[in-house]
Amino acid sequence: MLRLFAFLFALLPAVASASPIRIKDLVEFDGVRGNDLVGYGLVVGLNGTGDGIRNAPYTEEMLANLLERLGVNVTGEQFRPKNVAAVFVTASLPPFSRAGSKIDVTVSAIGDAKSLLGGTLIMTPLNAADGQIYAVAQGSVIAGGASATGAGESVVQGVPTAGLIPAGARIEREIDFDFTSLNSLRLALRTPDFTTAGRIEDAINREFGRSVARMLDAGTIELDIRATRMDSPAHAIGRLENLPVEPQRKARVVVDQRSGTIVMGEDVRISRVAVSQGNLTLRISEQPLVVQPNPFAAGETVVVPRTSASLNEEPGTGLAEVPTGTTLSEVIAGLNALGVSPRDMIDILKSIKAAGALHAEFVVR
Repeated sequence: MLRLFAFLFALLPAVASASPIRIKDLVEFDGVRGNDLVGYGLVVGLNGTGDGIRNAPYTEEMLANLLERLGVNVTGEQFRPKNVAAVFVTASLPPFSRAGSKIDVTVSAIGDAKSLLGGTLIMTPLNAADGQIYAVAQGSVIAGGASATGAGESVVQGVPTAGLIPAGARIEREIDFDFTSLNSLRLALRTPDFTTAGRIEDAINREFGRSVARMLDAGTIELDIRATRMDSPAHAIGRLENLPVEPQRKARVVVDQRSGTIVMGEDVRISRVAVSQGNLTLRISEQPLVVQPNPFAAGETVVVPRTSASLNEEPGTGLAEVPTGTTLSEVIAGLNALGVSPRDMIDILKSIKAAGALHAEFVVR
């Protein structure tokens, strides 16, 4: 584990010194966004792994309404199909999607269905937040797992109650947004930073040879479409989105206590500090002793408590010096010199931060 810890740290300088990143990978363009869709439908054709109608009465009600719309009257009838499951259908409507194009959908069971493997989703309208229908989904479900149940044991692998339908929804309504009428466009940084925003502003103005971009704050840059002298906002974005910019990131240390993972950024610095680390183990065990009276004695059987305690303190690392780190490699070398496990390293980093010697944002997940 310690080797993996050192290997991950060794990769960080190479990543940080990589080529600059395109603007399109650093920002979101105002108006260029997707929309979430959701629907409620039925999956049929299951091999006895559908909803139990008594536990999911809404499945029976929806199936009855569907059959009545198709001309089959089931009023007063008692039917208990085991190959039908109620599902939620979710999808994302990409920006500038046109009517007739197809998108992927995700199907998830909401009842007590055991598996959606082999099922077919019946025509399901997909609504957006405004309540309008923007797509209709239908098709065969590709489940991501498998399950088998016997009289005394069951086996489940993956998640068979959720699946995907590639190109399973057809767009019926387009988003009413006139992109060509924009006179200005805002670029929103995914990670707000004044230095990065200023570099993006400079890169765009150099590309067009005039002042067309203006930084409003750490997360927003305004682009004057008219000043670019391009035919449309789409032409302007197409010209600037591939411009390379080197982003500036905050010094940050991220630790995951559950997995013992530690990730450091390139700009992390540690002031000169001395660290001592050791382990103290206290063990207490109970071994009660049962004492019985003699066969002819008028006594009672009693339980006598018997406790043993031990205290073990390991030598630890002693008092080790971590020198001032001017580069990430030197910081890694100083921390690895302590020779402790990643989980102990997390506690050491916490203590160094509390001592004011770790000059970075410390994030614990």
